[in-house]
Amino acid sequence: MRYAAVAGTFYPSDSAKLKELISNCFKKGAGLPKARDNNKEIKAVISPHAGFVYSGVCASFAYKTIAESKFPDVFIILGTNHQSFDTCLCDEDFETPLGIVKNDKEFSKALNESGVLLDNDIHADEHSIEVQLPFLQTVFNSDIKIVPILVSQDFEGLAERIVSVAKKLRRSFIVIASSDFTHYGANYDFVPFEDDVKKNLYKLDKDAIDFILKLDDKGIIEYVKKTGATICGFLPITVLIRICRLIKAKDAKLMNYYTSGDVVGDYSNAVGYAAIVIKW
Repeated sequence: MRYAAVAGTFYPSDSAKLKELISNCFKKGAGLPKARDNNKEIKAVISPHAGFVYSGVCASFAYKTIAESKFPDVFIILGTNHQSFDTCLCDEDFETPLGIVKNDKEFSKALNESGVLLDNDIHADEHSIEVQLPFLQTVFNSDIKIVPILVSQDFEGLAERIVSVAKKLRRSFIVIASSDFTHYGANYDFVPFEDDVKKNLYKLDKDAIDFILKLDDKGIIEYVKKTGATICGFLPITVLIRICRLIKAKDAKLMNYYTSGDVVGDYSNAVGYAAIVIKW
């Protein structure tokens, strides 16, 4: 079991308070999910991973879309690895205050056998995958299965392995890339501009998002290198884009964007959040 590491910090550890907070995120954001339509098939989403009081409203747009679409066999969750430089998967079930999320162990084993590193210890304290799970648990009553993968610099070949294993096991899937966008300010050692911070921060992220909407994996990598934009999950996003290209999913749409500065009214240190959905 991979026990909840950030319950009580990123989100409430009390299940009732957690449910209430998530419900409020939907009400303030995308609205409460409607009935599922099995004719709608979402292939991938990008969702933020900050504390729910900051990024939960943005996340609601990604998860409302998932909730109203065809339910997959498994969710492939690509987390930002804040812990190490290794791309690695975890084969444990995940605990949150809302219960247990099952690992698709057959899928995880096959990925490991294909060459993806298995390291449960690196996952133990990483928040980027964990914070996606309460939203999934809230919008689905069905049994959820996940394959959690932390993505780092050694990600080449990962997209191909995921698609290959999914075909071999005949699994339908939705990919979730867990990423915040630009981290601006002295706290993040990134101050490329000091005037019109909100306007410039929005533009910096918008230009990056434009590459994502075009499913341009090379473009997003070059953009980050060129600008130094502190998009912590650009590597998971890159893998997501490559998976979408392999399965010929091409309809990408920005559902919501704002920054933590908009939440607190202070842009001296601010982080961007985006919800992006990709379907056929």
